[in-house]
This record gives sequence, structure tokens and C-alpha cells, in this order.
Amino acid sequence: MRLQNKVALISGSSVGIGEAIAKRFATEGAEIAVNYKSNDKAANNVVDEIISSGGKAKAFKADVSKVKEIERLQGTVIEEFGAIDILVNNAGVFRTVPVLETTEEIWDEQLDLNLKGYFFMIKTLVPHFIENGGGKVINISSIAGTGAFPNCPGYCASKGGVVNMTRALAAELGKSKININSIAPGNVATPLNAHVRGPGNEEYMELMRTLTPTGIDFMDPEDMTGAAVFLASEDSKMVHGETILVDAGWSVW
Repeated sequence: MRLQNKVALISGSSVGIGEAIAKRFATEGAEIAVNYKSNDKAANNVVDEIISSGGKAKAFKADVSKVKEIERLQGTVIEEFGAIDILVNNAGVFRTVPVLETTEEIWDEQLDLNLKGYFFMIKTLVPHFIENGGGKVINISSIAGTGAFPNCPGYCASKGGVVNMTRALAAELGKSKININSIAPGNVATPLNAHVRGPGNEEYMELMRTLTPTGIDFMDPEDMTGAAVFLASEDSKMVHGETILVDAGWSVW
């Protein structure tokens, strides 16, 4: 098991990509801090599934768009597990809103969680990582951060910021044996994008299939977990500031 005796804090891990990573990390031997904002039932289900499979996990409720909540969360996780070795910044919000309909509230909601929250999750943990001789950070970006899409300027700005922030922090913190990298998923079927995949979106789904050489419209969250395990393990100890595209080939066209 590649993550034996490691503790992983995964934000937004009650559903979607975060849930899939939490479960995969547990099978690799990691102890899991399942962070969530509001869905107690979903978070507890993830914890129960990990425990029933022989792993160790606990749910931690916190809004990781707020610095004080981040500080409380990390302190509680360290108190419970003794350390945090791996941080996965995954919690996010996606609003499909044209530029002229993007309000300050819509903009701030996405930037506060998707970018500011990621930064302060890392900053708050840096002293702990340094004290422990290093650590691993995986930021979940998006193909909307390496390219761009219409009708979601705030989301694209936040995810583009994650890509470059990953590089900037890697340049600063690599000497402290802190690996900071990101994964840029393509279209992944999660609750974030359920509104564009339901009935009435058949034409859109067909378009998505034409935009990847693999003919895949939306991947499964589990498809992200292989790259996540690599970046969390010692196999990636010399990987710093990289963004791994896991996008069914979207970016090759």
C-alpha cells in the first residue's frame, strides 16, 4: 500500500471527486479526514464505507472558504490523527453564468472557495509540514483552468489561478520538501455539473463526446484517483508545480 501510515485531509470529500479520492487513499493505507460543508449524511456514509472496508476515517464539518474555519479544521484533524501528511484541495463550486449576469456575489463565491480557500488551506498547514519534514499537496484544478469556456468567467478565473498558484507555491516551498501539484480534470460526472447532464441536455452531451478523441462525454470520479495516488506517494517526490491533465484526451485537440 503506497500511503501506509499517512494522514490525508481531503476537502469536499463527501461527494464526487473528493469522495472517490478518499476511498482510494484508504485502500492505499491512508487515514482519511473527510471534510464537508453541510451534508452530514453523505460525509458519514463515506466514513462508514471506509471503516467497513478496514480503513480509518472521520468526518470534519467546516466551510473551507473561510480562514477561521480552515484553522479550526486543521487543528481538529491534527488533534484527532496526530498529523496531516497529505492535503487534497478539492472543495469547489461551479456556476454557469454569462459575463453580463455575473454578480459580485457569484464571482466571490467561486473565488473564495476555489482559489482563496485553497491558498489558505496550504498556508495554514505549511508550519506543520515543515515541522514534520515535508508534505504533499494536491490541488484540484480543471481544464477550465488550463483552457477556457464561455458562460463561466468566475470559475475559469478561479481554476486558472489554482494552476499558477500551484507553480508559485512549489517554487517557494519545494526546498522544504513540500510537493505542491495539481490535477486538472476534464468533464467528470459530479453533483457540481448535474445541471448540464440531465434531461434536455442531450445535444450538449453529444457535443461533449465529439470534443475528446476518446468519444467520452463525462468521466467517472474514480478516473481521477490514479493520478491522485501518484502525487500523494513517494513516487512523485521529485514532481513540483505540475498540473496533470486527466481529461479523456480533451486537451490534445
